[in-house]
Amino acid sequence: MDYLSEYKSKLRSAGEAAALVKSGDWVEYGTGVAFPKLCDEALARRRDELTDVKIRGMLCYGPIQAVECDAEQRHFTYNSWHLTGYDRKLADRGLCYYQPMLYRNLRWYYDNFLHVNVAFIGAAPMDRHGYFNLSIATGNSRAYIENADIVVIEVLDGLPRVFGGQEECVHISEVDAVVEGEHAQAIQLPSRAPSETDAKIAANVIPYLCDGATVQLGIGGVPDALGAMIAESDLKDLGMRTEFATDAFYKLFASGKLTNRRKTIDKGKAVFGIGAGTQDLYDWVDQNPGVAAYPISYVNNPDVIAELDNFVSLNSCVGIDLYGQVSSESAGTRQISGTGGQVDFLTGATKSKGGKAFICMSSTFKAKDGTTRSRISPYFNSGDIITSPRSQAFYVATENGVANLAGASTWERAEKLIGLAAPEFREELIKAAEQQRIWRRSNKL
Repeated sequence: MDYLSEYKSKLRSAGEAAALVKSGDWVEYGTGVAFPKLCDEALARRRDELTDVKIRGMLCYGPIQAVECDAEQRHFTYNSWHLTGYDRKLADRGLCYYQPMLYRNLRWYYDNFLHVNVAFIGAAPMDRHGYFNLSIATGNSRAYIENADIVVIEVLDGLPRVFGGQEECVHISEVDAVVEGEHAQAIQLPSRAPSETDAKIAANVIPYLCDGATVQLGIGGVPDALGAMIAESDLKDLGMRTEFATDAFYKLFASGKLTNRRKTIDKGKAVFGIGAGTQDLYDWVDQNPGVAAYPISYVNNPDVIAELDNFVSLNSCVGIDLYGQVSSESAGTRQISGTGGQVDFLTGATKSKGGKAFICMSSTFKAKDGTTRSRISPYFNSGDIITSPRSQAFYVATENGVANLAGASTWERAEKLIGLAAPEFREELIKAAEQQRIWRRSNKL
């Protein structure tokens, strides 16, 4: 087959691709590092020709020109499945609307309820067989592509080519238009240096891991600290299954700790859905037979996770109340991130033989007024979004220790969580627990 001729016949300028969008359309942008920069810029230039165009995206690192050019939202409305720091600033200005979800259900939403008029998806260049590689945005991309009337691929030369278990490619025959152009280096997201508190939390979690465990790490200081500590520990033959690949996993691999040899499924493969990091991460996953990208519907499926013995999930949160309810995505009514896969991995870990799911947080935080406040509160009452219900609470870790809430009664939960709180807040938490009738007077911390 002459795929190159077909490719050339579908080449369009970014302006021609943007012209495919009509007023009232739903437009899909590629996830994270697959953001279609040229198509977005061209769409922004059409602002005054269009009305009521709805854009969906996820983990955008910015800028989004179609949003920035229309502060009054007369032409474009932006919606996100998961907010980055950039998205959060847009949301604070009323320019980004969060779409609640369970990440494992993303494909289900599109297959059953959502329609895409035009999808602008970033991908690595076409190979000689006619396939574009969906790279480290594999987890979401085909859900968008297969439910779109028009598919536009924006070629991103800097993306690694990632081998896949499923859905890592799109063929030229499935594509309506191809856009080429100059792009900067793939987005670089260096890990931030873990704080002293992050390191203490990670040190509390490490004893719960065992040789051969398969690990999911979320994003942030604690996962980065844990990755660094594991790299220096005596643990061996760890496995990787994560929705979001970061440099923490690359460092585990580089230290020799990550081999995937003892996984009960996907043996020998480091499995992920999407990712972002530094060039070290991109070079590691590039054409590496030991790494496999899968759709999120597979990566985050609790029934599949359950097939992995000793599966350990590590995620963070904003706060937790004395009932064990976990808030991980908002500060009051202010949306700051998203549900992501936290509930998926909590559920999967509880089904895994020897599995454990950790929710990690510092016991305190600094408020905007400079005061120190407890992340453990008597109850949520300020519009905080509950990400994980108390019925699914498992291990909770702070710098003060680890507590397992599974099967615990209300008074047991209160006692365990107050034991994880900063000492200066424990007495007032006890008083609150007494008023809420979830404290046994005979208990002592």
